[in-house]
Amino acid sequence: MRLLLVEDDNHVAAALSAVLARHGFEVTHARSGEEALQALVPEGAGFGVVLLDLGLPDQDGYEVCGKIRKRTAIPVIMVTARADVRSRIHGLNLGADDYVVKPYDTGELLARIHAVSRRTVPEETPGGGESVLRLGPVHIELPTRQVSVDGSVIQLTRKEFDLLALLAQRPGVVFRREQIISEVWRTSWEGTGRTLEVHVASLRAKLRMPALIETVRGVGYRLVAPGS
Repeated sequence: MRLLLVEDDNHVAAALSAVLARHGFEVTHARSGEEALQALVPEGAGFGVVLLDLGLPDQDGYEVCGKIRKRTAIPVIMVTARADVRSRIHGLNLGADDYVVKPYDTGELLARIHAVSRRTVPEETPGGGESVLRLGPVHIELPTRQVSVDGSVIQLTRKEFDLLALLAQRPGVVFRREQIISEVWRTSWEGTGRTLEVHVASLRAKLRMPALIETVRGVGYRLVAPGS
């Protein structure tokens, strides 16, 4: 996997790059926000994950994350010394897929990299075209985060898209409520359960396909592919 490491401290970057290389990653080091954004042109430049430090010399890492998210759906893991809850929430709301606080255990960082990459591995269409999930009239384009039904684009929120993409990558498989909350909201807080129900209801309404997402009573939800 190609990995973009955005870190202004050369000593930290060199040490981490060596560890990542030993675990099979091809690492590109960017020392500033602008250098990172240039490395991601065009269309993410084939990177699988971005490790993003927040204390960059030219612009704040939060700003860089927002710009990355507008251009590509590549997973972004913020790696920073900012440990307060407000900073974590702000980063995740900007589109970061995970948030790791320094100092961190290298094994945990590697596990988090593999976790976010598994969640975003797309299914390619025959012939090597765009990465898209096709479920009858529903098309889910993972790189652009665009969903259409019978050719009409449906406007979804970030969490609605993440929820739909998670279920759609394994049609017919039942996802436990706890698993969905962990994958989409990155939390185990029980109060998020009501939020999950609201998002499922919203998806059913927006897609105008109430039977697409089936409730498995007492367990969770599964996506029922049209015509199955």
